[in-house]
Amino acid sequence: MHKIDIPDQVKEGVINRQGYLHAIEVLEPGKTALLVVDMQNYFMADGQLGCCPVARDIVPTVNRLAGAMRDAGGHVVWIQNATPLETLKSWANLHAMYSDEKREIRLEGMTRGSNGYALWGDLDVRPEDLRTEKTRYSAFIRGASDIEAQLRDRGVDTVIVTGVATNVCCESTARDAMMLGFRTMMVADANAAPSDAEHNAALATFMSFFGDVQFSEEIIEKLKVSMR
Repeated sequence: MHKIDIPDQVKEGVINRQGYLHAIEVLEPGKTALLVVDMQNYFMADGQLGCCPVARDIVPTVNRLAGAMRDAGGHVVWIQNATPLETLKSWANLHAMYSDEKREIRLEGMTRGSNGYALWGDLDVRPEDLRTEKTRYSAFIRGASDIEAQLRDRGVDTVIVTGVATNVCCESTARDAMMLGFRTMMVADANAAPSDAEHNAALATFMSFFGDVQFSEEIIEKLKVSMR
């Protein structure tokens, strides 16, 4: 697991700006969605190009959050990353950052139906949960997925972001959600990155300018309070 350390100066800056530490103190489950980003074999299995081993450590926490969200009447959304061949043109600048060999590995690893594309087997995915696919780091950027429409149709105004990697797809998704008007939170102990430094830097920046950062137990307690 990550050693989580958000600097005191970041917390002090947040308090100075808004008068208190946490932007989200109350959750209305019917208007709240837990987003689980890219918890796929490609990002979690040994030997995969995108493997982030810490992502395996957060699986029990993600499952607990998903269970608490369902119990409270909220929404759980599983987001999978895909790299269809059309992205060779539409996102050519990304593919240019890979060698020919690594580009092919990435394309094959996140092709629909491949082992890499599949969700990690230990995740507690239920039939009633929502599923969506994205083709960019952010699920909310124009044309990347249908997640915004799915959430708007259900009256969701608050999203809680978990998954891998904290500083890439999770942060990109969370930032864009905030800028589209969703109250947005990242979960300190239910996101994973290749290193503690990358994880903590992403959380600190997000908390400073974009939304809230809380631990899973704080969120679960808020969900329990909503049911009383």
